[in-house]
Amino acid sequence: MFIPLRATRTLHDWFTPLDGCPRCGYAYEREIGYFLMSIWAIGYGFGSMFGLAIYLVLETYYDVSMTTLLLATLLPVFLFALAFARHAKAYFLAIDHFFDPPVPDLDDPPRDDGEPAIPKPAPAPALPSPASRG
Repeated sequence: MFIPLRATRTLHDWFTPLDGCPRCGYAYEREIGYFLMSIWAIGYGFGSMFGLAIYLVLETYYDVSMTTLLLATLLPVFLFALAFARHAKAYFLAIDHFFDPPVPDLDDPPRDDGEPAIPKPAPAPALPSPASRG
C-alpha cells in the first residue's frame, strides 16, 4: 500500500499511499480527504490509548516530577503517531473494504490486454425524482 521503507526518503513518501494496488489496480483513495477519518479516529485513538498507558504506568509505579511525566508521555506518543500513520490508513482501508466492498462494473467489457480490471465502489442508491414524489 506504501512504498517500501528502504525506498522512503521524505515524510511525504512515508505518509502518502500509492495510487492503487500494483496487483489488481484497486484505487486506495476513493475521494479527496478519504483518509482523514483514519488519522482522527484510528491514529488518534490508538495514540491516546498508548499515551494513557504510559502515563498510568509512570504515575502508578514511579515517583517522577510533572515535567518528567509530561516529557516521558508526550514524546513517545508523538513518535508513535508518526510511526503508526501508515498502519492507521491500512486499517481504515481494510474496514472500509469490508463494509463497502468494490464491485466490478458489469457494463465494462472484459479486458483482453492481460491487465486486471479495476474494481469500482458500489453505486449509491438512486434518489426518487421530484416528479415522482407527488
